[in-house]
Amino acid sequence: MVSAQTYTDCDPTKRSDCPSRKAVGSKPVNIDFRQGKNKFFKEAEGTKLTYDKDLGAVFSIANENQAPTVGSEAYIFFGQVDVVLRAAPGPGVVTSFVLQSDDLDEIDWEWLGGDNTQVQHNYFSKGCTETYDRGGFSPVADPIGAFHTYTIKWTSEQLDWIIDGQVVRTLKNTGIEGCAGYPQSPMQIKLGTWVAGRKDAPQGTIEWAGGLADFSNGPSEGYYQSLKIVDYMGGHKEATEYQYGDKSGTWQSIKVIGSSGVVSSSSVTSKATTKTATSATTLQTVTSSTALGATNGTTTEATTTPTGTTEEVTETESAIPTGAAGKVALSNMAAMGAAAVLGYLVL
Repeated sequence: MVSAQTYTDCDPTKRSDCPSRKAVGSKPVNIDFRQGKNKFFKEAEGTKLTYDKDLGAVFSIANENQAPTVGSEAYIFFGQVDVVLRAAPGPGVVTSFVLQSDDLDEIDWEWLGGDNTQVQHNYFSKGCTETYDRGGFSPVADPIGAFHTYTIKWTSEQLDWIIDGQVVRTLKNTGIEGCAGYPQSPMQIKLGTWVAGRKDAPQGTIEWAGGLADFSNGPSEGYYQSLKIVDYMGGHKEATEYQYGDKSGTWQSIKVIGSSGVVSSSSVTSKATTKTATSATTLQTVTSSTALGATNGTTTEATTTPTGTTEEVTETESAIPTGAAGKVALSNMAAMGAAAVLGYLVL
């Protein structure tokens, strides 16, 4: 766990021989795991799922060496993904819903099994783990005992994390590079549960996870009921594949390939303007004043920061990190995102 790093088969920003990736394309994907296994997702090695007619896909962990995980073989190039789930219970156990690209852009939802009051959200740019101040928290009522709809809505300009139809956090694409950079390359979808409270984990990781996992009373089970996936296809009307046009990793450099060939590609890569800013201040955040209700979508009023401006502050080492990676960093331990651990354990 100490040496865990975000995983990719081939990073197109470092290699020129990476394969193009299948696109979800113009037809939305609707998956109901209550009807059983769906071929859209591929099970990682060692993953064995069961399916319940009421609860959906059952991600069960009976010991700390298990990490049931599925990943899509098709990618979205901006889009919206809605997942209806119940998080797995128990200190040390983590439930994750992740979008991740081949060049290690990442967008996360994470639930701690020992915390039944909130959910964590985070993002990474090009696998950068030099700073850990991008994580956030949002209250939600009984995420372990009740199903909620968790959404990632992602465009070239803005990224929204949404619970039961209410935006709880927004990230604007301000053109900042580095760790605070905006996730912008085609992504696959990963779902999984894993054990952060392992006996061999760094102390900071164990503390963040709420303690060591205990399976003496039986397995911990998370339930993924259904998903809806819409691929925005980089703003185009069709897409069968996505291909990196160069090693920049910018969205403008991505080639969208359709049934009759390349639909679009930028002949000159548009580079984002470099700015010096703390990643924490690139956020335009909406925070609910009280926990969101259960599946019926009950919500409360929210307060928002102005959407027209983004405060810029020089990064310092004293910035207080939040979220999973932040908790580990505060304890001077190795930090990791959801996809980092899932990739390290099972891919």
